[in-house]
Amino acid sequence: MVAIHFISGLPRSGSTLLAALLRQNPRFEAGMSGPLAGLFGALLGEMSGRNEFSVFIDDNKRERILRGLFNDFYADCTAEVVFDTNRGWCGWMPAIARLFPNAKVIACVRELPWVVDSIERLIQRNVFSPSSIFNYSAGGTVYSRAQQVVASDGMVGGPYDALKQACYGAQRDRLLVLQYETLTTDPAKSMQAIYRFIGQPVFEHDFVHVDYDVTEFDERAGTPGLHTVRATVEAQPRETLLPPDLFNRFVRDAFWRDPERIPVGLHVV
Repeated sequence: MVAIHFISGLPRSGSTLLAALLRQNPRFEAGMSGPLAGLFGALLGEMSGRNEFSVFIDDNKRERILRGLFNDFYADCTAEVVFDTNRGWCGWMPAIARLFPNAKVIACVRELPWVVDSIERLIQRNVFSPSSIFNYSAGGTVYSRAQQVVASDGMVGGPYDALKQACYGAQRDRLLVLQYETLTTDPAKSMQAIYRFIGQPVFEHDFVHVDYDVTEFDERAGTPGLHTVRATVEAQPRETLLPPDLFNRFVRDAFWRDPERIPVGLHVV
């Protein structure tokens, strides 16, 4: 089995950009969000008490089966280090610690008003293509869409709750919180921090020629541009599309920016 680490955190917060940079290293494999976390959860559910045959499956068997899922999924991978990406991994920190004692999790974060703004910008840009984000439903307003994505089971709310659980949980020493603002303004610092965190030799990345194209996937999802990565890593200031009252609703949710709210042992870059 290759060494495995995880990329998780909030949507629209740089996970695809980070994967595009990591994959420049020929020793690494990384990509956009994949199916492994969903398969992981489905397997756990099928091995639970809701299955009448679960009496034949103890925790040792569950561990072997779940570890085998990773081994088989990446069996044809030639990289030495794999980064599996999914927003769900922050919610599985205790399981990750049991299955892969040396694995680390990189949680990509961004100030929440700009996460919501980024989603809304995609919707308004693709006005004639209803998005899978909202079950291909047309119509609604910026307020109704924001309420839907920040709900506890929404595209933003669910990962945000999982992020908080991971940041304040017992396994936070294996979590690195990577701010989108740091990644886009100082990518060299960000990558150096990641290499130190995972204990790998530093690789010289190219921040001017970044290449990662998943246009076909985004178009099938009805959201062109969802995983677009610009060729050059740089911050691009802009005005928000959100009305002021909606924008201000989320301004204090970035707990990782408040020293008094950062728990001891949590790494923030």
